[in-house]
Amino acid sequence: MQFIDGGVTAPKGFTANGMLCGIKKGRTKNDTALIFSEKPCSAAGLFTQNKVKAESVKLTQKHIADGVAQAVIANSGNANACTGEEGAKVAFRMAELAATSLGIKAEDVIVCSTGVIGQQLPVEVIEKNIETLKAGLSKEGHKEARVAIMTTDTHYKECAVEFDLGGKTVRLGTMCKGSGMIHINLGTMLSFVTTDCAITSEMLKTALKRSVEKTYNCVSVDGDTSTNDTLTVLANGMAGNTLIDSEGKDFDTFCEALDALNTVMAKKIAADGEGATHLVECNVNGAFSVEDARGLSKAIISSSLAKAAIFGADANFGRFLCAMGYSGYNFTPEKTSIWFTCNPENDRYFDETKPFSVHGEKSVQVFKDGVPLDFDEGLASEILKCPAVEILVECKDGSASGTAWGCDLTYDYVKINGDYRT
Repeated sequence: MQFIDGGVTAPKGFTANGMLCGIKKGRTKNDTALIFSEKPCSAAGLFTQNKVKAESVKLTQKHIADGVAQAVIANSGNANACTGEEGAKVAFRMAELAATSLGIKAEDVIVCSTGVIGQQLPVEVIEKNIETLKAGLSKEGHKEARVAIMTTDTHYKECAVEFDLGGKTVRLGTMCKGSGMIHINLGTMLSFVTTDCAITSEMLKTALKRSVEKTYNCVSVDGDTSTNDTLTVLANGMAGNTLIDSEGKDFDTFCEALDALNTVMAKKIAADGEGATHLVECNVNGAFSVEDARGLSKAIISSSLAKAAIFGADANFGRFLCAMGYSGYNFTPEKTSIWFTCNPENDRYFDETKPFSVHGEKSVQVFKDGVPLDFDEGLASEILKCPAVEILVECKDGSASGTAWGCDLTYDYVKINGDYRT
């Protein structure tokens, strides 16, 4: 498996485009994206667990219930959430517009929205521009589409991988958005995965659910779960591999590639948290179970006090232990050790075409077997000032490991969200 360029248009048969339609007053960058497969696709998706769901989420859940889709239309600047019957009509109108332009059924269009909650979406601006949006579909269009889904994101987020299945070259591509209102069980994120792999919708759903548990569901920026979270995958089968319709070697290879893709995206979302200055990766090793390891790591990166300590480059490890203690997951404090580490050469906005690890050459142990150490405060502060920081926890309770990603909590987070609507 290798990382390649191209995002959602890297796989065969997929094109994309993005443009500025004028959904939100004052926006100057693209706000509407379109992704299209020349052939119908097996489809699967996962959605927000918030009881308050955007109209686009409700519609897309219906549209992919049959395991088939062929296009995605997505907008930023307006979430179309808490908008009632009118919002439902707007979501379906978006599907109709894309379908008519592309010559496919409205039921085969995935619709996604992101932005301000509680305002009606002016669908007429999309209607006015849909033919232009469609006319611009191309293999290079991923560059326009990846920008169109951004809200408070400061960087676009995309990735693609290539691998072999039975002598056939298969590609997976993705783009996503996410910066604030991000918490375990997805976050305010839209993520679109495309692939030319031949695989059934049932196996896609299985792969997606497994992958999310160790990638997107291990990210937290601010403790809020959005109304609009959507993660979908489209597979058009144009790679020509033997159809994956059950578990086995080919399915495992597909899952490995999907995990690699989603891990990169999860890190990108955490690194680009609203107002963030640090990507924080927490690795818990030696836990009783994978569930405990992931739960403990999630508790640490979700703690506001721990996030504030990272922002201030303060090696206040007691906050991390405290978070572990109230998490509800099993560990033995008297056996626990903690290190802070970093790789000074890594930037938090890493190159998506290369593997990335926070764990690096600088480290300081601050806690050993339940006892605080007399550590070098200067070195600890230097490590915590790196753009990407690792919190390494050794539990000595078992052999399970888990990872979670977050960011620091800064003054800018409050500034961004204090006047988000106005």
